[in-house]
Amino acid sequence: MSIHPTAILDPASKVHPSCEVGPYCVLGAGVELGERCHLLSHVAMEGPTKIGADNRFYPFCSIGLAPQDISYKGEPTRLEIGDHNEIREYVTINRATTKGGGVTRVGSHNLIMAYTHIAHDCHIGNHIIMANAATLGGHVTVEDWATVGALCPVHHFVRIGTHAFIGGGTTITRDVLPFSKTSAERGTHAYGLNAVGLERRGFTKDRIKKIHHAYKVLLASKLNTSQAIEKLKNEPDRADDVEMLIRFIEESERGVIK
Repeated sequence: MSIHPTAILDPASKVHPSCEVGPYCVLGAGVELGERCHLLSHVAMEGPTKIGADNRFYPFCSIGLAPQDISYKGEPTRLEIGDHNEIREYVTINRATTKGGGVTRVGSHNLIMAYTHIAHDCHIGNHIIMANAATLGGHVTVEDWATVGALCPVHHFVRIGTHAFIGGGTTITRDVLPFSKTSAERGTHAYGLNAVGLERRGFTKDRIKKIHHAYKVLLASKLNTSQAIEKLKNEPDRADDVEMLIRFIEESERGVIK
């Protein structure tokens, strides 16, 4: 174990011997670090927080501190982080509240850039990019492979669908459709399919074509959302991706950005 002499580790923390803890890091009771984690310097962690393997934390990030919620009264809530995450400078990731289920979760293989905020009770999936100063309110869900652009505030309880791309500076107050490109340019709305992102992730041309057809029905036809969903449901041989898109819209509690 490589622990800098200026680092302070609570005796009740658990740090795997393969970890590196740099200068002026402070780890509180209930912090658990998995294999080969590296805290560069000035990292603050409180528990209960459980962190997996091969995560890298950059200076001045704040991990597992109490939620910014006035209803929180010190209950023993948690933060759980997976493996292979890059968590950059000044990132804040808060523990949960009891009313939100008690656990804030961050998955694996995520790039969380500088000044990003992940609030209480958020659930972040895998292979996600959150650009500089992206800000998630409480209870936000971000699904796998989504990208949240720089300086994007995301409202409480919003759901961001898988493979979605949100342009920088976009205020998000409703759910973001899977596979979509959404931007604040000329008013916040979905611009269509994130085709380039899907190609990079190995989607076949036929698979992209079927999703693109569904988006044309949803966004470019004269049908309202209910009519578009009904039309897609009545089409034969619906692709699994289209079925997931339909289910996402039907389950939305805040409404979706179109």
